Amino acid sequence: MYGFLIAVGVLLLLSIIWMVYRIQTLVSVVKGSDKKVATGSNKVNAIMFVLFLVGATVLLFWYSIKEFDNYNLPVASEHGVVTDQLFWITMAVTGIVFIITHILLFWFPYKYQYKEDRKASFYPENNKLELIWTTVPAVVLALLVIGGWRAWSDITAPAPENSHVVEIMGYQFAWEVRYPGLDNTLGEHDYRLINANNISGVDFSDKNALDDFSSPVVVIPKGEPVLFKIRARDVLHSVFAPHMRLKMDAVPGMPTRFWFTATKTTEEMRAELNDPEFIYEIACTEICGRGHFSMKKEIRVVEPEEYRKWLADQKPYIVNNPALVADLPAELKELAEITISEYK
Repeated sequence: MYGFLIAVGVLLLLSIIWMVYRIQTLVSVVKGSDKKVATGSNKVNAIMFVLFLVGATVLLFWYSIKEFDNYNLPVASEHGVVTDQLFWITMAVTGIVFIITHILLFWFPYKYQYKEDRKASFYPENNKLELIWTTVPAVVLALLVIGGWRAWSDITAPAPENSHVVEIMGYQFAWEVRYPGLDNTLGEHDYRLINANNISGVDFSDKNALDDFSSPVVVIPKGEPVLFKIRARDVLHSVFAPHMRLKMDAVPGMPTRFWFTATKTTEEMRAELNDPEFIYEIACTEICGRGHFSMKKEIRVVEPEEYRKWLADQKPYIVNNPALVADLPAELKELAEITISEYK
């Protein structure tokens, strides 16, 4: 450890000495007392610009190819294909512009390095050039924005009528998942009803809530539309399922939604990746406090038949905790007792 600190100290000392030398050199150049130093210094800097351009380009392409599978995860939803297409079109447009401008940026210091007999050219204006570099980016960006807006409008529009509804509620520091039961209609909720036994604040005076249930895993069917109804109980969270290309903020007091159709079951993705331990997951991508890192939830994609069997086997909140409906009016309490008896 001490040897490392000594080495760092020596490097810092050498760096300081080098900077002092460079400052003295620059002072001489500014005073005009050493034109030879100025010419040599500019030539070295110009060559270094080119070397940096070549080295950075090689590293950029090497790292992008090497890590491609890590940042370009397999897509597992229908709208994810559209999202990926928009992403790669945007990358192509901006990437080409980035590469061209940076080649020029690093080439120009070499080509136009300081020479004593060179005079600078001055172009006060060029209306045609300004029109081109204003119009072309404006049109291209408008097309990219319109494409993104159309995709966004589709996934946040009202979901198909046959969509399976799942509520995702974020709170520090976990996700609560609520299903609407066999009627596929979620009951109302009210933050004033939240307590240790009712962390989602489900309003059981709404008869649609009587068959609602919770699940430790988000189970959804392959090939059928799923609507995520998203909300937050305390602070801002964000639902992120990378393989589904799904990301939507969970905002307190402002419910959001996102619908999608999964195209690969968990088992199919495990076979594709040759990874028997693979799982789809939801993570929180909005820093929400000290336990932000722990906000993960598994998504399990199964065949439709398996999903329906799983759905039929689930027990509502009130079956596992009858006290939740103990204070309901007589008519609703009778309905709740019928529901409980059906699941026993």
